Amino acid sequence: MISDQNIINCLHTDYGIEVASLTLLPVGADMNASVYKAVALDRTSYFVKLKRGHHHDISVVVVELLHQAGIQVIIPPVKTLQGQPTQRMGEYTLIVYPFVEGKDGFSHLLSDTQWIKLGKALRQVHEIHVPPSIQMLVRRETYSPKWREAVRALYPYIEAEPFGDEIALSLLKFMRENIQTIRRLVDRAEELGREAQKESPQCVLCHSDIHGGNVLIGGNDTIYIVDWDDPIMAPKERDLMFIGGGVANVWNKPREEKLFYEGYGKVSVNPTLLAYYRHERIVEDIALYGQEILVTRSSGKDKAEMYKQFIDMFEPQGVVDIAFKTQ
Repeated sequence: MISDQNIINCLHTDYGIEVASLTLLPVGADMNASVYKAVALDRTSYFVKLKRGHHHDISVVVVELLHQAGIQVIIPPVKTLQGQPTQRMGEYTLIVYPFVEGKDGFSHLLSDTQWIKLGKALRQVHEIHVPPSIQMLVRRETYSPKWREAVRALYPYIEAEPFGDEIALSLLKFMRENIQTIRRLVDRAEELGREAQKESPQCVLCHSDIHGGNVLIGGNDTIYIVDWDDPIMAPKERDLMFIGGGVANVWNKPREEKLFYEGYGKVSVNPTLLAYYRHERIVEDIALYGQEILVTRSSGKDKAEMYKQFIDMFEPQGVVDIAFKTQ
């Protein structure tokens, strides 16, 4: 990982920001990203994101497209002294945003007005014209079996003699106790994916991960949609599955859905696609957390948080229950 001093030097050299303090923020679940709050000598605050790799420029291209279209819930990045939206640092990409004080939707409930605003904003995103030159850069839905195959690759670990550290052993025990549910999720996601492909639904620009953690709640009923790192051209249900989907055991109340769709407007939601995306997201999380804890055997405090997020999915009225009910 890049050192704090290197980040401070980059902000000074490439952005003209004289940093007084740089603080690592304990937010986000992306294992390939770190985020910081930088406070300049003039007391201006910045949100600094450091991501592994150089495929993130598309996120700022999409944010710029949405910002130019007048969508108010977007925070555009601060450009470098050379007018670039990102800055490369070795194998990493640095992105700087104005720091907006607020809480995310995991820790703070949206007001009625904010639910309606979120609905209106997401409708604007889904209806925006994406030029072919940008569509070429954005990934497109393929209903890939990648994550289902990754979970199936974990089955031998679950069935073998348990080994590993305390967290790995706890996860193995939990997965063994819930193996039938896990198999049902994987197999049902595959069935739904086949059905979805037959329907050839229209693809629109989607955020792809618009859960409560990526909605920033400010004062005066303001909201911002953040973390556009992985946009996708996909059916609108790719985003709509989060409304009522229960990620992190929030956003699972019918009243919230009603307010959201009051803002989003009249729409026909395809239940097959909604069910597919809710199943497939859980399968992806099972694969990612399972690989990190059981296969890669990563170390550090993140493992305990991964384990907690894993078992939370199976809580009553959690994402697994909601996915099974979305038929």
